[in-house]
Amino acid sequence: MSKLLIISHTEHYKNTYDEIVGWGPTVTEINYLATQFDEIYHLAVFLNEEAPPSSLAYTSGNIHFIPLKDTGGKKILQKLGVVWNAPSTIFKVIQLLEKVDIFQLRAPTGMGVYLIPFLNLFVKKKGWFKYAGNWNQQKPPFGYAIQRWCLKRQHRMVTINGAWENQLPQCLTFENPCLTEGDRIDGNQTIKSKELSKPYNFCFVGGLNENKGVQLIINAFCEIAHPNLGALHIVGDGVLRAALELKAKSIGTPVIFHGFLNKEAIVEIYNACHFIILPSKSEGFPKVIGEAMNYGCIPIVSNVSCIGQYIANKKNGFLIEPLSSVKLKTIIEESIFMDPAFFKEMIETNFSLSEKFTYANYNKQLKSKILDLE
Repeated sequence: MSKLLIISHTEHYKNTYDEIVGWGPTVTEINYLATQFDEIYHLAVFLNEEAPPSSLAYTSGNIHFIPLKDTGGKKILQKLGVVWNAPSTIFKVIQLLEKVDIFQLRAPTGMGVYLIPFLNLFVKKKGWFKYAGNWNQQKPPFGYAIQRWCLKRQHRMVTINGAWENQLPQCLTFENPCLTEGDRIDGNQTIKSKELSKPYNFCFVGGLNENKGVQLIINAFCEIAHPNLGALHIVGDGVLRAALELKAKSIGTPVIFHGFLNKEAIVEIYNACHFIILPSKSEGFPKVIGEAMNYGCIPIVSNVSCIGQYIANKKNGFLIEPLSSVKLKTIIEESIFMDPAFFKEMIETNFSLSEKFTYANYNKQLKSKILDLE
């Protein structure tokens, strides 16, 4: 084995026990990566704020967190902060590269605009890039476009979401991992017992912002009134929450805003729901799709990035195409009249498919396609 440096914008905090914690899915992924390496150094953002419930601690003693200042944002001064802090970030990267045998940079991220060229031009050490965004996005944000352009014009491996026409040889299709062995065992029990019993519950898990499209869900539910509709669970927080809560008061169906939740609480919602709705404008491949399928929620999702490569319309889910509240309303109305036997067939198919999104499968692919080649 060897030593790995991970560079990311994953936000970290201190919890009430004075432990360093970070965004749960990324921390869990790194906990599993720790079995492949002697030491892991994670250079990432630290925020002096209260840790959200979705945060987790590292479980292995061979993972070392090194803090970075939070930079970037929508305002001009925030964007300039990326440039202002670039020298100190590069200096930390240089120091840590001396301690390791291989690196991983997780993109797209604000500092990726300068770190990708720096690593490619001045660093000879082995490494690979993980691009978690929409690799095939037609009009990406400027910073994302620069990073994707650079990654296409270098030799190191890049793991991406989906498989694409004329895919470059260094670009490897990797599923976004989100499921543990325990999740698979628990999900199997859920699939065995879950039936399409009235009323039918729906959920959304993600940020409450324009890009995630949660407002389309509220707009669609405002236009539907049927006894088959159960509760709509909204998990997450964001700038649109207050406006959405106000609008949801006019909906006959119960709409429950949970805010941020830990994974155990989210699993309880998956277990209680029949469908998950994700009408995103742009995504890579959201981890919550794999999680929800593991627990028997049929995806109602936008056909962006590679999502349509896993979800076939009316076969193992529904694609919101075109992406609008009108189309979403039509799909929701169709779903509440679904044949229970077809529902059971769908969730069993999706449970089998979600094996692709296990951390075990991710480590296996990583070892055979990247680490063993180094």
